[in-house]
Amino acid sequence: MHPEILSDYRKINFETWNDFVNHHPTGTVFQSAEMYRLFRDTEKFKPVPVMVTENGRISGVLLAVIIREYSNYLGYFSSRTVIYGGPLVDADHKQPELIIDQLLKGLIAKVGNRSVFIQFRNFTDTSVYKDVFIRNGFKFLERLNYLVDTTSENVVKQRMSSSKLRQIKKGLQAGAVIDDPAGIEDVKAFYEILVYLYKYKVKKPLPDWNFFENFYEQSKTGKLGIIRLVKYNNRIIGGILSPVFNNKSIYEWYVCGLDEEFKNLYPSVLATWAAIDYAIKNNISTFDFMGVGVPNRDYGVREFKAKFGGKLVNYGRFGRINSKFVYVITELGFNILSLLKKI
Repeated sequence: MHPEILSDYRKINFETWNDFVNHHPTGTVFQSAEMYRLFRDTEKFKPVPVMVTENGRISGVLLAVIIREYSNYLGYFSSRTVIYGGPLVDADHKQPELIIDQLLKGLIAKVGNRSVFIQFRNFTDTSVYKDVFIRNGFKFLERLNYLVDTTSENVVKQRMSSSKLRQIKKGLQAGAVIDDPAGIEDVKAFYEILVYLYKYKVKKPLPDWNFFENFYEQSKTGKLGIIRLVKYNNRIIGGILSPVFNNKSIYEWYVCGLDEEFKNLYPSVLATWAAIDYAIKNNISTFDFMGVGVPNRDYGVREFKAKFGGKLVNYGRFGRINSKFVYVITELGFNILSLLKKI
């Protein structure tokens, strides 16, 4: 039977979907039904699931999300389609390239006229499928990342720099505390720090409040991941939002710290350590920084993250411009070219 492309979410069995992702050797929470629900319930986000089935069984999964910075007529010009850690193909399939080809064609058919570009952010080495992506109009873009082995505290501390270990110790001794949110108000305080830093320093798009609110609600049920906070004298001074996938991976998705205001407490260091420490204590094998920039290009955060002792990898990204004309207009009007290179 020829593979069938399934892109209507109403026909997708969420339990079967999760079972496929959970048992996949390179599965990730970002390709799960839980992540679909988070995207579905977030303003300016539109999830796009695509699956390939054969004889009623799933052969491949791809969860994309269309993100728009504006909801008015400018929405299309700010739109992009992002895929984190996909696609996933049945590890035992005899023709994986065929399944990926079908997934890509299904995705392009769904989003090609709804977003300016498509970007796959690879979590593993997908170079074996590079030709399939190229045939479908994608280009490979180099991107670095650090993966920290969190199988034991000894392994982590042996590989971390002495300066980072010292900063963690000093911050905790000075009265900083790593804790879970006491309630939604704690999450709101964490979000407000992110809003300030993303506006004035990071200068990248940040999801609206309801994204963080929905993530927190799901985290209380043990789904999706965790939010850990850095507190001092009952004030939130930093934190991290980290999706978690089984006992395999925990991710640094959003992280922040009031480092200038609390220099001697090292809130950003403690925020990152909060997720690494969680991984150690909960038998999660890898902490994933989710990107540290382009090779041979200065990126200040890379040096900071390097000191946590991770393995440097270059899994890269695949990018496809859906409309070159609109892309040029968008580049001129909204500086999307810079956005594509940085996010």
